[in-house]
Amino acid sequence: MAKTILITGSTSGIGLETAKTFAAQGYNIVFNGLETNGADIARQVANEYNVGYLFSPANMMYPAEIRTMVAEAIAAFGSIEVLVNNAGMQYVAPVNEFPDDKWDAIIAVNLSAAFHATKAVWDCMKNQGYGRIINIASAHGLRASAFKGAYVAAKHGLVGFTKTIALEGAPYGITCNAICPGYVDTAIVRKQIPQQAKAHNMTEKEVIDNIFLERHAVKEFVPIELVAQTTWFLASPQAGTITGIALPVDAGWTAH
Repeated sequence: MAKTILITGSTSGIGLETAKTFAAQGYNIVFNGLETNGADIARQVANEYNVGYLFSPANMMYPAEIRTMVAEAIAAFGSIEVLVNNAGMQYVAPVNEFPDDKWDAIIAVNLSAAFHATKAVWDCMKNQGYGRIINIASAHGLRASAFKGAYVAAKHGLVGFTKTIALEGAPYGITCNAICPGYVDTAIVRKQIPQQAKAHNMTEKEVIDNIFLERHAVKEFVPIELVAQTTWFLASPQAGTITGIALPVDAGWTAH
């Protein structure tokens, strides 16, 4: 029987690339996203790889919608073996100008949603004696940057949550790890460029060279495929005793 993976925020960016990686290995995919064409994206990937799928438009700001998504996935496929908490959002502004609603939304989507999704899959994974929970954190879960108070706080919190779940899951065959990418060339990064340009009074090219890639020892964006393949490794049997780590995939950012 095929295993099932649920990936939040999986109709674009890192989540979509991860879905394709697991689909290529025969996993059923539970897609999630707010794009208006999300269901079409999910169907196209599932058809390309000939795998079972489910699409959920659950909004990660609302715990009830997360619980419903997990319940529908278990009803459809019988179990969930892998959960990837990937959904995220970003906003860049100095603390005195940071909108309250943006703070609340970023904490909800980037941190609290991982708690609610983990809680929702816990009994399933515990009862089957197996689970892989992978949290897509960030190098900002290990390092800070100015003007990103909510994002840095959420990602640091996600790394701490990862360690706690690793300890709680160990007796039941459940591992939990975090991946901490540097700057990946995705829509969420591209949206930051004009915001950062305004905040730093720079051109967009200067932002790329002097804000984003300046921290990378390797002066390139992290390939999106590398993050997906790292997720695949942490879900594989070879990683069965790896748990509680925050793994940098960051072109050498945190080596400084």
